[in-house]
Amino acid sequence: MRDWIFKPNRRNRLVDWWALDSWIDSSLYAVWAKYQDLWSGYSNFVSQFRVSGFRRIVAEFCSEAATLGTLGLIGVLTLALPSLESTNDPAWRTAAQYSVTFLDRNGAEIGKRGILYSDSVPLEEIPDNLIKATLATEDRRFFEHFGVDVLGTARAMVANVQANDVVQGGSSLTQQLAKNLFLSSERSFERKVKEAFIALWLEARLSKKEILKLYLDRSYMGGGTFGVEAASQFYFGKSVREINLAESALLAGLFKAPTKFAPHANAAESRARANQVLTNMVDAGFMTEGQVHGARLNPAKVIDNADSYTPNYFLDWAYDETQRLMQKKGEYNLVARTTVDIALQKAAEQAVETTLDQNSKSLHVGQAALVSMETDGAVRAMVGGRDYGESQFNRATKAYRQPGSSFKTYVYLTALENGAKPNQVTSDSPVSCGNWSPSNYSGGFRGRMTLTTALALSINTVAVKLSFDYGREKVLDTLQRVGLTQIKKSCSMALGDQGVTPLQHTSGYATLASGGKQVKGYAITEIRNSQDQLVYSRANDEPPAKQIFDRKAVETMNEMLTHVITEGTGRAAALDFTSVAGKTGTSSDYRDAWFIGFTGQYVTGVWYGNDSFTSMNKVTGGALPARTWHDYMVAATTSYNIPQIPGVPLHPKQVEEMARIAEIKKDDPTLGTVAQGAGARRMPPKTRQMLLALTKMFKEAKPLDLNGVRGASLDGNGPGPRVASGAAQ
Repeated sequence: MRDWIFKPNRRNRLVDWWALDSWIDSSLYAVWAKYQDLWSGYSNFVSQFRVSGFRRIVAEFCSEAATLGTLGLIGVLTLALPSLESTNDPAWRTAAQYSVTFLDRNGAEIGKRGILYSDSVPLEEIPDNLIKATLATEDRRFFEHFGVDVLGTARAMVANVQANDVVQGGSSLTQQLAKNLFLSSERSFERKVKEAFIALWLEARLSKKEILKLYLDRSYMGGGTFGVEAASQFYFGKSVREINLAESALLAGLFKAPTKFAPHANAAESRARANQVLTNMVDAGFMTEGQVHGARLNPAKVIDNADSYTPNYFLDWAYDETQRLMQKKGEYNLVARTTVDIALQKAAEQAVETTLDQNSKSLHVGQAALVSMETDGAVRAMVGGRDYGESQFNRATKAYRQPGSSFKTYVYLTALENGAKPNQVTSDSPVSCGNWSPSNYSGGFRGRMTLTTALALSINTVAVKLSFDYGREKVLDTLQRVGLTQIKKSCSMALGDQGVTPLQHTSGYATLASGGKQVKGYAITEIRNSQDQLVYSRANDEPPAKQIFDRKAVETMNEMLTHVITEGTGRAAALDFTSVAGKTGTSSDYRDAWFIGFTGQYVTGVWYGNDSFTSMNKVTGGALPARTWHDYMVAATTSYNIPQIPGVPLHPKQVEEMARIAEIKKDDPTLGTVAQGAGARRMPPKTRQMLLALTKMFKEAKPLDLNGVRGASLDGNGPGPRVASGAAQ
């Protein structure tokens, strides 16, 4: 081609353009001719498979089904991948290394977490009756399916449709284990997909016996116990190796709903459930009616655990904190003193339970979380959900939910640190960021107002303008300082468009209650090993809290937050004995409702919502959360002797009480040495006179002569007073 197209002469090479054009045309024609030959051959080949009539309909259906199935599989795998990533942690397969006994703030034992290897009973030593009872009730086809029991799921669906209710569960034992190990208990399609894929993954990695052993060791069994060995010790006071058929039926009945069927909580429900388990064993062919008849007549007897109480959600978090603190220290058998106050914990649970019982159905609200801490971060109470037996997912520490307007506090604090004033006039008017424009909850715009009023009324446009005027980067810096590191810059970030946990959010407000110091909620004050040696002390091992915000700005922020309570959206949280600062929050479509508030003593955050992220029936932060906060704080506060909120004057009743105590002390300087605190009530005059008369009488009484009765009286046989052997005289 070179000699054909290029024609050399004396000076340079000249192109024969006609020859080049001819070559291009002929090449393109040759390529096109080759393509036509190939397409003709392909068409002739495909025509051999061309069908018509009914066969074509079947072929088209199969083709479309294959296409849609492939797309669906890709979508399902996309949902499952995040959960499969959590299986990379090797710690899930073995029992936790740590065995921790927990004490409350006063030193009383409140529960345990972790499994000592010596406490884990081998599968071969677990009674056959318990294994049969478990399989008959939870998964009869366990040794036949591949992780997902298709037949069992179909049977459960038919039964539920016929009963018009959920009467049977479709999850296999492997799926339940997947949920226990890696997932929450939220009822959603996404969770079921993840559960199914992890179940397949478990079946591929473990033998059936290993899966069954993990299920028996890791399932929650009520009473703060995990696993059949711990449950047997708790309910029967003996090892699971020694339990009989009736006791096996009781334990197997706990897997479905441990709180509902726990014998110490509901003896009648527990007995009925155990009887159903025995029936399941007969129906499954594992036993005959004659073999279970004796167990029906002689049901299991449990030891008295009526007084037992375990703050399970708090202990789960405390266990995680203990492992974090003791990482790489080589200590595994531990005793940890925690910050929890059992009286406050019970008050928190009662406040949440009462609110949900009264409003759950009518307002379509299924879950709640509450965190209460002192201003330094010591968590005194934690509620992670409505029922620990039904769901061990801790919403207080792990649920990232949109905080709504309760997030505005961080925006206002940023503005105050950068020169804004509470009486600064702003305008409630339209504002935009790209194609996004916020609106107010009540609709419309209110025109000019102060920043204090805008915060109290929770005006959206003003918060957004502040984030733009003072810089969203500066807002992010504020969030970094309070520990909300996961928040990203966005147009609507000022309105709380990204998730935070109740523990994080409450800790953020504790920064304000502490006067601007860095606060992070904590559960552990000290840890000792099995030799009673101190291996961790918060007082010694943690640095002092840093001052991370200008105190003057924090004091101004606190004073502004009191207006939310006195004249704004948080009126339901007002207390008639001390000052309150706080903020309501409601996310889009009523999916989340918050109230975070504090006195000079406690900082408490309350959240309501649904695990499925479905909307509530117009529940706002100023409704259920604020009322729950109020009820809890009334129960938690036992004295008027409450520190002052930085920047906020004492409540008039506190001032009045302090003046009253000071007046009383003029007449009685000893007041307060016995009954301390500004809230201590003065003893009635008649009671005081009576006690003084008794004191005088005892002082003037003659000593008792015991010489005449000593000896014969001490052995209990003589006429003198009876004294128990060994008693102190």
